Amino acid sequence: MMDHIIYVRLRHRVQVKQVKKDIYLSDIAQIIAPEKFTDVENLIVHKLTPKDKNTVILDGIHIINTITEKYGACDVQFIGPQQAIVEVLHPKSKLSYPLFILVWFLLFIGSAITIMNFHEDVSMQKVHQKLFYLMTGIEDKTPLVFQIPYSIGLGAGMILFFNHLFKKRFNEEPSPLEVEMFNYQQSIDQYLIMYENKESMKSDEH
Repeated sequence: MMDHIIYVRLRHRVQVKQVKKDIYLSDIAQIIAPEKFTDVENLIVHKLTPKDKNTVILDGIHIINTITEKYGACDVQFIGPQQAIVEVLHPKSKLSYPLFILVWFLLFIGSAITIMNFHEDVSMQKVHQKLFYLMTGIEDKTPLVFQIPYSIGLGAGMILFFNHLFKKRFNEEPSPLEVEMFNYQQSIDQYLIMYENKESMKSDEH
């Protein structure tokens, strides 16, 4: 009986280039199969068309149908996820430097205004003035001895918090931003799978 079992573990998300028209089973899954199914990895499970746009959802039922159409009756068992999300990569357009500079400028100004508004809300300048007076007995409206190290520490703290300096990482732990992006991507993937299931049910009814 074991010689009729094909074990398939679908990858949750894979990326393929748009120029690649055929998606093979080996592109989206890890397969363990008996010797008589040696070419199962080369089965074409989907052909990319312009209608596919950016994302293709390949369901386990579709995979089973594709395998049984070629090999007849066989036992296909899935390990792990039942759907594979294929992200279609389109050729990258050339970087627009004026647009890049504009976006960078807007983000820089927006971040600076946000930080300044926060410090104004909590009266950070008055706090520095009060600390300077308590430690020295001198009233100074611009206690640079506090303000300069604080500004440097603020930037250094943000770099350590996000665990990145350009492309350099300080340790293997994900940053809070990366965790949030991961959770967001998981939610998007779940939505895509649910949306695909609803569309499949509608098509079956018709």
